[in-house]
Amino acid sequence: MGSLLLFCMCYLGFVFFENHKTKIALAGSFLLILLNELSLKQAFFEVHWNVMGLFVGTLVLAELFRLSRVPAVFAEWLVDHSKNVRMALILVFILTSIISMFVENVAVVLLIAPVILALCEKLSISPIKPLILLAMFSNLQGTATLIGDPPSMILGSYMKMNFGDFFFYMGKPSIFFMVQVGAFFALLFAFFLFYHETEPITLLSIEVVKSWVPSILLLFLIGILAFGSNLDPESSWLAGITAMILALIGLIWHYFGPAWEKTTNLIRDLDWNTTLFLMGLFILVGAVRQEGWMDALSNWAVTNLPDNLFLVFTAVIFLSLLISAVVDNVPYLIAMIPVVQNVSAGLNLPLPLLTFALLIGTCLGGNITPIGASANIVAVSFLEKNGHRISFFSYCKIGLIFTLSAVIPAAITLWLIWA
Repeated sequence: MGSLLLFCMCYLGFVFFENHKTKIALAGSFLLILLNELSLKQAFFEVHWNVMGLFVGTLVLAELFRLSRVPAVFAEWLVDHSKNVRMALILVFILTSIISMFVENVAVVLLIAPVILALCEKLSISPIKPLILLAMFSNLQGTATLIGDPPSMILGSYMKMNFGDFFFYMGKPSIFFMVQVGAFFALLFAFFLFYHETEPITLLSIEVVKSWVPSILLLFLIGILAFGSNLDPESSWLAGITAMILALIGLIWHYFGPAWEKTTNLIRDLDWNTTLFLMGLFILVGAVRQEGWMDALSNWAVTNLPDNLFLVFTAVIFLSLLISAVVDNVPYLIAMIPVVQNVSAGLNLPLPLLTFALLIGTCLGGNITPIGASANIVAVSFLEKNGHRISFFSYCKIGLIFTLSAVIPAAITLWLIWA
């Protein structure tokens, strides 16, 4: 009972004290150990170290990629070769989508936002809607691959999915293609949102590529994960170790090579908050699972939910959408994956359908509000620093339409393939 009570208190802390979620997760984990709810050894093995290695390694490579200025150069090139503002924004959103499949969302927003701001200032148009959609497309496409975002890494770990499984799983189109269907309709929404922005483009180019080495390291990571699945059929070590080795190579190269900034500063400024938050969450949820509360919730769901696949599927997606709009999606996802797995087994429902629905609803729900995802917060903060404010409800109006335009087609496609 103690672990469940502590988990609920921590979850409330995540909701009401968002800025202190890492401290809350770590404090809760330490309390579990101090109260003998978990041993130190049990706590250590509850952490998904493959996920942690993949996350930290990808963070390092993404930061080196950002410092190399390659994405910013591509963004400027696309803008300079567009007929008008509308086409430039659509192309930048597509570039953002591609980069976000492999680079952490906040880093992508920080990379591309200055390009969009410069374009809007040159043409005297408001950057508010373009920058909001930048964050939304980044969040959307972070779901598409194993290395795009922490929720995808976590689902991959629980489901023993490798990089290729996000494209084809059990011989059928997987999460990547559901996300692309949603992205297509989201791009249509963006096209009509900026339908009247037909001003001709003036040249922006000021960025230059500093080095191609980080791009090569990132491609190595993608290649090894894509083609090395036979080495690690259980998806238990390859991704994490590969990412960490390539990150170490990148840091050594940076230290002895270009040293764009102090390597110690680069390491210090990585997203350690999310790293420690994930570790604390794995321990908290692991303690609840070990006490049998996940099984109890699953048994209740199996007993009380209707034996109707469509109703369960719809409930998973839209409940996840609503909760993730206001609460950090990572703790919700970690808590719900075992429940969905048990419900699938208990009601004899297809597991991929329900877990993919959980991931899509959880990740895309964060686009509804400005506090639903870190990339949204960064985009709004960037706007405010540059003298542009948007109200909570004005954001939600755009976010809700964008989210529904992406989620509904993605959900229909998921249902048609996996039901």
